[in-house]
Amino acid sequence: MVSTPNTPRRESGPAPVLRDARILVVEARFYDHIADELLAGAHAAIAAAGARAVTVTVPGALEIPGTMAILLEAAERAGEPYDAVVALGCVIRGETGHYDIVAGESARALMDLSVALRLPLGNGILTVETEAQALARARVAEMNKGGGAAEAALAILALKRAAEAGSVAGVEA
Repeated sequence: MVSTPNTPRRESGPAPVLRDARILVVEARFYDHIADELLAGAHAAIAAAGARAVTVTVPGALEIPGTMAILLEAAERAGEPYDAVVALGCVIRGETGHYDIVAGESARALMDLSVALRLPLGNGILTVETEAQALARARVAEMNKGGGAAEAALAILALKRAAEAGSVAGVEA
């Protein structure tokens, strides 16, 4: 990937191999064509790591955190916990302040859930001004933010497992 002033540089190495990992993907399908691209990217990244995805669909971005909390608790009680979660959706600014509420509250709730449960999270909820920006970010052939969200969750899961095994290598200053 070439880094430009508008494109942050992303280091990419081999995807962590997490064959036994179970990843919960919750996608909001308010914009179906954008959701299709986000989901394709996320599923490809999860498959590349050898992990399994369980995908659930909700109407909009505000429904993602609550749905995750419900499904995480149910899976834990059933003895089949998820190892990481990925949130996918799109919020496009409109003429009212609703955008700010949806974008901010969904991100806050996801972060609260991730920190409280010490759960690896990939936040792939796009917050954009226009549909064209959303499509550029969602398309697998362009910015592939769905894939990036899944890769982030998988990277943190690999780090969590390494930490639990006492084998985290860091760089000391």
